[in-house]
Amino acid sequence: MTPAPTLPSLFLSHGSPMIALEPGAAGEFMQRLGPAIDAAFGRPRAIVAISAHTLARRNGVLGAANHGTVHDFGGFPDALYKLRYDAPGHPGVARAVSERLVGAGFDAPLLTEGGLDHGIWTALRHVYPNADVPIVPLAMRPMDSPATQFALGTALAPLAAEGVLVLGTGSFTHNLRRVFAGDRRFDGGEAEEPECAAFRSWMDARATAHDWNALFNYRTSAPHAIDMHPSDEHLLPFYVAAGAGGREAPAVRLHASITFGSLAMDAYAFGEAAPRLSQVLT
Repeated sequence: MTPAPTLPSLFLSHGSPMIALEPGAAGEFMQRLGPAIDAAFGRPRAIVAISAHTLARRNGVLGAANHGTVHDFGGFPDALYKLRYDAPGHPGVARAVSERLVGAGFDAPLLTEGGLDHGIWTALRHVYPNADVPIVPLAMRPMDSPATQFALGTALAPLAAEGVLVLGTGSFTHNLRRVFAGDRRFDGGEAEEPECAAFRSWMDARATAHDWNALFNYRTSAPHAIDMHPSDEHLLPFYVAAGAGGREAPAVRLHASITFGSLAMDAYAFGEAAPRLSQVLT
């Protein structure tokens, strides 16, 4: 298969940290995703990762040569804390990312710090289990609007032609009060709650139609938006990935599943190469 000239950008829902031990449908999808990317486009030179769990008052590019595993959660089984996903960084790509963002008007200095939060490593341990693809984490400002996050992603769009994958990780819905309310089944067998279904359907329809103005204002336009995202940091990486794909380029839902009735694990690809990735995964 002849490699495509550019990579798509991606948004993955990582859900609970327990996805590292209990992959479920979303984890099984991610296990197919890495080989599909490699088959369609070749192994990425590096991954620029934007996570809902690396938040800061200013954007910053983590340029360390190596990244350790950060267990930034509590109350989970001991086995989860024993997992490691220590991956190389890529100082050269990190420098280029910082320069692109600064050139686009963003305050995004190159930092010497390293580390992979659980939003990054619990997903990537399924996508690239050998931790052999260099990673460049990008700190996200959770106070910035979806439109601003999209613009940040747009500044990263040229990386796709350089073999660099832009990856946003968060959660397509994220109301933990709903997740832990009542007598929940923890085997993934619960039916989807109607509010979650309505929100996901609205988001997918607008993304497919490139209706980004509506999506930028999702909190006032989408059904049950505040219920599905009491705070929106877990959805903001979706907009960074979308911006990296391009405003008029395809937005393709690669995976859709639900855990705990209302925690959506949807995954998207953006950009002209997105349909190719979807085809390889099918």
